[in-house]
Amino acid sequence: MVSLEDVAKHAQVSTATVSRALSRPEMVAEATRERILQAARELGYQPNQLARSLRQRSSRTLGLIITDILNPFHATLAKGVQDAAEKRDYTVFFFNTDEDPEKEKRALNVLRGHLPRGLLIVPSPKARENLKQVPKIPIVELDRTSGTPGVRTVMVDNAGGAKTAVQHLIELGHRRIGMIVGRLDISTAVERHQGYREALLAAGIPYREELVLPGNHREEDGRQAALALLSLPKEERPTALFVGNNEMTVGAVLAVRELGIRIPEELSIVGFDDSRWAATMHPALTVVAQPTYELGFLACETLLSSLSRGQAALPTSIRLDTTFIVRESTAPPGGLSKGLGKQRRNRH
Repeated sequence: MVSLEDVAKHAQVSTATVSRALSRPEMVAEATRERILQAARELGYQPNQLARSLRQRSSRTLGLIITDILNPFHATLAKGVQDAAEKRDYTVFFFNTDEDPEKEKRALNVLRGHLPRGLLIVPSPKARENLKQVPKIPIVELDRTSGTPGVRTVMVDNAGGAKTAVQHLIELGHRRIGMIVGRLDISTAVERHQGYREALLAAGIPYREELVLPGNHREEDGRQAALALLSLPKEERPTALFVGNNEMTVGAVLAVRELGIRIPEELSIVGFDDSRWAATMHPALTVVAQPTYELGFLACETLLSSLSRGQAALPTSIRLDTTFIVRESTAPPGGLSKGLGKQRRNRH
């Protein structure tokens, strides 16, 4: 490996001057600095970033902790974060927790040893306790909030998006609208459930607990919940389903196909999250779309801005709008869509 001493010898300066040119360039004359950088390029010198971080007690690294890398939503979120970090010459250490608070705790412990400048996290239900491990690291929570004091959040309008979806079904004439909800110890599920209830209340439709079942953010749990709802007596089962995330929606669609129920003639479905499969399945799925990439990118930009401008200069909470996209999976009860076509609506 090419060392700092090799660069110094090639540039005909001291090792200390090379070190200053690379870490504190303002302290080195421009001509000397350019000669050192040219020498480093010619020799292919790569600085030991971890050693530098240990010396300076800081680094140009960020931590990113998400909950399910197999979920396209989280993969897109991570890409947004990485692109924003690379734009500012930061490296991202990435961890996946599978919704497991113990994995989250271990990830935070590992990160602490790498001295990251900041942390972006999709928090688990125990994140508020786990984040006590890193009390001095600037943190931005994205997609969800743990309620940790002093932590910034970048999320979408979950309640508004859910309310718009359920209002759409009500406007089509549905009165028995089921919901497959995520884990109610996670803020996104709580807010989407809230939006569902608000839409029913505004329309004078009673909330019925038997029409709301947990899907726990997973495909198989979503499938089981849909099977249970759609196995109710015909006069009791929902004529429409609102599903709280894309993984549960996949499960719900599989259950509908198992039961031989036709979409939208016998059942309307709206999912929260858009994806490629949602637009290409038959019939194409009506969805609440999130600006997923932008969510990750903005969260990272917010974190980096807090590092350069100070925490007090930025808002503590940012909410992005969702977009409601009407496709072919919704129609009046017992009938085909009456010329609704494809629409996009920002209603909150």
